[in-house]
Amino acid sequence: MRRTHLRIFRDWGDVLEISQPRNLFRLAPRARKSLLFAGGIGITPILCMAEQLSQESGDFEMHYCARSEDRVAFRSRLAESSYADAVHFHFDDQDVNQKLDFESVLGEPQLDTRLYVCGPKGFMDAVLGFARDSGWPESQIHYECFEAEELVEEDSSSFDVKIASSGQTITIPAGKRVTEVLEEHGIKVPTSCSQGVCGTCLTGVLEGTPDHRDNYLTPEEQEEGKLFLPCCSRAKTPFLALDL
Repeated sequence: MRRTHLRIFRDWGDVLEISQPRNLFRLAPRARKSLLFAGGIGITPILCMAEQLSQESGDFEMHYCARSEDRVAFRSRLAESSYADAVHFHFDDQDVNQKLDFESVLGEPQLDTRLYVCGPKGFMDAVLGFARDSGWPESQIHYECFEAEELVEEDSSSFDVKIASSGQTITIPAGKRVTEVLEEHGIKVPTSCSQGVCGTCLTGVLEGTPDHRDNYLTPEEQEEGKLFLPCCSRAKTPFLALDL
């Protein structure tokens, strides 16, 4: 879920900004085919997509990877579904022939086909990495993370953050999160996962260049540098001005 801002204008000209969740991991309309990849507990949103596609008579196939057969969630529900033939299980502890064959499924990008991936980071890195190396365009790739890579702070240095609404400048020392330091100064930024996954703390950047360490913003958004997740990301420049 990502936070999007709605502006409500009062009669006397004031502007009130409120936050509303927006689901970015959803099915793209009018896709010719959908390829669904689930790793472990990542089956939760993928299952919903499969059921929606089945109801809409959409063309799709699901690949569900798990450590072992007894670790599979919703096994009976999937086996008894009307789309059971479209579901393929892959287990780490079984014969190599039943494991996910990236080359046969993702070896060549397919026109008007969308990829949806959800699961642990290692699983997602493998699927997304192979797809990108095979030439799948980012516009056809959709994913949602259930965990983020652990932050490495050893190479971090301090930098300053300027709060646009007050002009206050606060130093963020190495090894401390921006949200943590801001809260120490009485500035509360809403957070949820604190790992750069959910997007709850999404904040605008007015000046400076962020050092993105999140799994939420798209590569294009990170390159643009206008948004920033202060729960995990830092700065490439000595100074960041935030829209707070």
